[in-house]
Amino acid sequence: MLNKYINAAAKRTKADIVLKNATFVNTLTGKVEEGDIAITADRIVGIGSYDGLKEYDMSGKYVLPGFIDSHVHIESSMLAPEPFAELVVPRGTTTIIADPHEITNVCGMAGFEYMAEAAKNTPLEVHFQLPSCVPATPFENSGAILSGKDIEANICRNEVFGLGEFMNFPGVINADPDVIKKLEAAHAAGKIIDGHAPCILGDSLNAYLCGGIVTDHECATPQEMAQKADRGVYVQLRHSSSIHDIAANCAAVNAGNMRRFIMCTDDRHAADLKNKGHIDDALRTVVGAGLDPVWAVTIATLNAAECYNLKWRGAIAPYYFADLAVVDNLTDFNVQCVFKNGALVAEGGRPLFDTSKRYLPADVLNTVHVNPLKAEDFVLKLKGERAKVMTVNPGNILTGCEVVDVKSECGDVVLPDNILKLAVVERHNYTGNIGKGLLKGYGFKGGAMGITIAHDSHNIIVLGDDNAAMATAANKLKEIGGGMVLVNSATGEVDFLKLEVGGLMSARDADYVIEESERLYKKAYAMGVNKELAAFMTLAFLSLAVIPHVKLLDTGLFDVDKFEFTDINA
Repeated sequence: MLNKYINAAAKRTKADIVLKNATFVNTLTGKVEEGDIAITADRIVGIGSYDGLKEYDMSGKYVLPGFIDSHVHIESSMLAPEPFAELVVPRGTTTIIADPHEITNVCGMAGFEYMAEAAKNTPLEVHFQLPSCVPATPFENSGAILSGKDIEANICRNEVFGLGEFMNFPGVINADPDVIKKLEAAHAAGKIIDGHAPCILGDSLNAYLCGGIVTDHECATPQEMAQKADRGVYVQLRHSSSIHDIAANCAAVNAGNMRRFIMCTDDRHAADLKNKGHIDDALRTVVGAGLDPVWAVTIATLNAAECYNLKWRGAIAPYYFADLAVVDNLTDFNVQCVFKNGALVAEGGRPLFDTSKRYLPADVLNTVHVNPLKAEDFVLKLKGERAKVMTVNPGNILTGCEVVDVKSECGDVVLPDNILKLAVVERHNYTGNIGKGLLKGYGFKGGAMGITIAHDSHNIIVLGDDNAAMATAANKLKEIGGGMVLVNSATGEVDFLKLEVGGLMSARDADYVIEESERLYKKAYAMGVNKELAAFMTLAFLSLAVIPHVKLLDTGLFDVDKFEFTDINA
């Protein structure tokens, strides 16, 4: 193949494709340049003046390297890998670093293998990280456990690109033996290790990074980002559906540290992917906040390629892969067409590839394993009249804690205004565990809402002000094999969206999932959910025991800052 590239570059033969009259961002030098871009087979072979067997006029457009999402959980879109690719590739994304720890927490390595196989049905280049923390902490129950020995046994597999985000930051900082075994296994295999270190600074950050961890996407402020960049971290500017701080956090980027930043979406819902975009929307947002557009493009392409050692990607230059996103300008970043490995794979916002072939093995279905639940299972008995109440913060997934006065009647708490019951029901192994707590600020009234997406162990999480409705919601989730449920106590209506793949994703097309989830969201907002919250997906983060400050697990109320359980009684 080299002779084919060289002959086309030297103009002894015509290039397969030439993008004529292109204006392009040279991420290698920080320049905006002009010239024809010649492509042969899967590579760029020249820039200058070229003729091609097929030519596209790029006048008035900008050609950029294909975007790289440096950390994403496909499962959070509620879509299988095939329809996920249909949404993100037309948005200019050609490569993603995917961490399938959602499905792996439910189904173990069978879940990982499903994702890797399904992704092969698309032109999207997907590099799968082996989830490092299954479960995320030792204090909860998930559907699988990946110990240090399990990591050692799987890290060398060809389909494993690296070790996924290391959420057990206390385990790293305190040199837990099983944690060390996982880290050492990744290093021995020559695989990259992703990070997850919210609010970890100073000596603790030094200790965490001595695990050989390379990235972090959990920075809350520009100051935290700047310190981590100073310590050599590739800091991820995150643009997710639940966290809206990328515009503020990009203020940390400057001429001195610009090459230490990369972009990711982490968790992004199907509706946002379709209606707002993917990395293209992140670019719009940071440029709108004042970030230099050439820096922004470099962060979304070359920096990520270099971080993950993706050779010959992230730039427009000879011998680089012809992964290209053509946009209207460097402000709006509206993607006109997309090339992957030299093939036109999307145009006019539509995919030019067929994903009707779906891979769906039996071992990722029927994953909700609970005994029938009754109203009395959701009774919350308190010892006194003061209780700790979790609080939510619109726009991010940090939670707070307040102490409130509460009363009880007949052995059950009487809910004050704006406070609801929250329950996490273990759904993998019939343990019968139900963690119970109180939540302030959600706004919901008159029933219950529940979901089997509950990061990261993905037990059932149910919110409500009616014990019977909460039981109905949990039982319906079992019946449908997982998904989202809304119960209206006044009407008796039970509405739902089925997510049969691990209780996390639908095997249906994106349009169906978007329409049905939006319908449920509207009903949830009509029942009072705070419109500053993502009605169901904010709920899904309330059990994430690696994000400060207080979370609810199937085993009880958990203080993330102290990394220990805390009594609900105050």
